[in-house]
Amino acid sequence: MGKIANPALAKEGEKNFLWAKGHMTALSSIATKYAKAKPLKGVTVGVCLHVTKETSVLIDSLLLAGAKVKLADANPLSTQDDIAAYLATRAEVWAWRGQTGKEYDWCIEQVLASKPDVIIDDGADLHVAGNLKHVASIMGGCEETTTGVLRLKALEKDGKLGYPVIAINNAKTKYLFDNRFGTGQSTFDGILRATSLLIAGKKVVVVGYGWVGKGVAKRARGLDANVTVVEIDPIKALEAHLDGFLVTNIAEAATYGDIFITCTGQKHVISYAAVKSMKDGAIVCNAGHFDVEIDVKSIMDEAKSVKQVRPNTDEIVLPSGKRVYLLGKGRIVNLVAAEGHPPEVMQMSFANQFMSALYVYKNHSKLKKKVLDVPLAIEHEVANSTLHSLGISIDRATKEQLKYAESWALE
Repeated sequence: MGKIANPALAKEGEKNFLWAKGHMTALSSIATKYAKAKPLKGVTVGVCLHVTKETSVLIDSLLLAGAKVKLADANPLSTQDDIAAYLATRAEVWAWRGQTGKEYDWCIEQVLASKPDVIIDDGADLHVAGNLKHVASIMGGCEETTTGVLRLKALEKDGKLGYPVIAINNAKTKYLFDNRFGTGQSTFDGILRATSLLIAGKKVVVVGYGWVGKGVAKRARGLDANVTVVEIDPIKALEAHLDGFLVTNIAEAATYGDIFITCTGQKHVISYAAVKSMKDGAIVCNAGHFDVEIDVKSIMDEAKSVKQVRPNTDEIVLPSGKRVYLLGKGRIVNLVAAEGHPPEVMQMSFANQFMSALYVYKNHSKLKKKVLDVPLAIEHEVANSTLHSLGISIDRATKEQLKYAESWALE
């Protein structure tokens, strides 16, 4: 906590904020449009996100719109302390790298204690805590991730969702880019920083072929790895096969893989049984969410010894004498061992967050207490702003084409 009140660290964080902002011009231009009117003036926005340089640009946008921001981190190992220190000069921040589980929960409690009007979350920990504690001030919110959306839908199904939530992850301008290109690149950024090993020629096993898995598999192939995909969904398995990847089950893949990357958001997709079958020196990491995809507890319980051999790389010696290397304690490797997604892709996700926070605050009384999609008008504004920031111009349909598209006659 003391790291936050650190002027030198805050100065470094400001430099990184400015670097990210310079590469997130689509979000910045959208925020600038609302800076004068300040539609969130007096509104308390509770935020639970990975505290990165990209997140600092979203916080800056909310502040420009007049919001009072209360920020906690979405992962005990993902906070960039310089960014937390910088943001603490502008908002209330409860975030530092290396929190215990209790400290992580305490930070979320502080955000809820501030009685937020709107919540912006990553993974739904803040949403779940807010709903279970019946925080009356919450008018609505947004959710960033696949896992978080699933948790909120479960709350909705059980009749425990107390306010409308916009599912940012369901937006095409989020999952087609953030999940695929962002995770694909940043995952290997994390793996390379943690291991400094050659990817070319390695047998890389990607567990899960959703948008995250697609991005990771594609990046692995681009680095000249031999890629295997593990899936439980027959349609996704067929898609991976026709995309040119070897497809099999985890029991088979465990016997030959060099690097294993989970991309599912699901629990224990790499079990201790699978780890026992791995070759000596296999590398295991998670690019999905939370720290449940790899059964780390069972692996550690059975280990003969565990030692850190590089930053974010633990060598685990199994009873057989084989060594397995776990990256980032089983947490998301792109944020633990690297800096998360690049700013150019995060500007779209966070533009959706910013616009949807405005939307849910303005319209909460008219919205059902359900998980809702991002309005199409917001998606179009995000896409157009991003194209403009990239200097790309596109065509528009003519009146004749619009009429033809709505007609049943082939004339």
